[in-house]
Amino acid sequence: MAKQQNRQNLDQLVDEITQEVMARFRHEDSASGHGDCCEHDADGRCVRHCSDRVHKVIDHGASRISAGLGYIPTDLSVARLIDHTLLKPDASAEQIAQLCREAREYHFASVCVNSANVPLCVDLLKGSDVAVCTVVGFPLGASPPEVKAYEAQLAIQNGATEIDMVMNIGVLKSRDLKALYRDIATVVSTCHAHHVLCKVILETAQLNDDEKVMASQVAKMAGADFVKTSTGFGGGGATVADVALMRRVVGPKIGVKASGGVRTYEDTQAMVEAGATRIGASAGVSIVKSARGEKVATSKGY
Repeated sequence: MAKQQNRQNLDQLVDEITQEVMARFRHEDSASGHGDCCEHDADGRCVRHCSDRVHKVIDHGASRISAGLGYIPTDLSVARLIDHTLLKPDASAEQIAQLCREAREYHFASVCVNSANVPLCVDLLKGSDVAVCTVVGFPLGASPPEVKAYEAQLAIQNGATEIDMVMNIGVLKSRDLKALYRDIATVVSTCHAHHVLCKVILETAQLNDDEKVMASQVAKMAGADFVKTSTGFGGGGATVADVALMRRVVGPKIGVKASGGVRTYEDTQAMVEAGATRIGASAGVSIVKSARGEKVATSKGY
């Protein structure tokens, strides 16, 4: 009976905190206006052409932006903010090699690949300033914390210096915040023991706003370096509203990564202005062609 009462008290506390946070955000939204628009906003070329605005966003807390195979920025100083991403399950060694060649040539911050490709990327990027990022518990997040930690440990041993983990969505849905904290903190502690960054994927398309707030709060408490919207394989991707919500919950010192469905320069601009410090995308070629005014086919990639 006492245990049940404690659980009810915890649920009530979580609900009260969540409601207070959401009420504050709604008040801020209603009181704030929209900034001046760039002349290139209509065709999505802002990130390509308006580097001064990108740097202004960076000065206010952004640390990285990311894109996928084929994306080359005009302002090469922005390249150090980009995670060059390829997470498709059928990615070939040749495609991974191309990803690494582009990252090395243009000095991207990292490549983000599945863990089986970590050794190849480490070898191809040896001597460069490009980090190697991988994903664990991917894409479902339903593995035990110890399994995710072992996967992270193995990837780190193989040379990965950044880990994106998928949190356990089921324990959040069950309001078992203690289990969610353990799920995240187990991987975070493994990463930090080796001075490796840890990003927590919430899979926002499967959560309501209250759950997004709780997940972001728990990830922050567990010491995560980033919160990330999506795997790109979970039925939905990043939205501007989700990025803005996550940024407000975690504050300015933790990274926010928008991933899944970011396919154009306009998408990128909107996510960065909402508070994203990195963006995961695989539609890089389509993005750069669109920026040049070329017609491109619609991409459905990560």
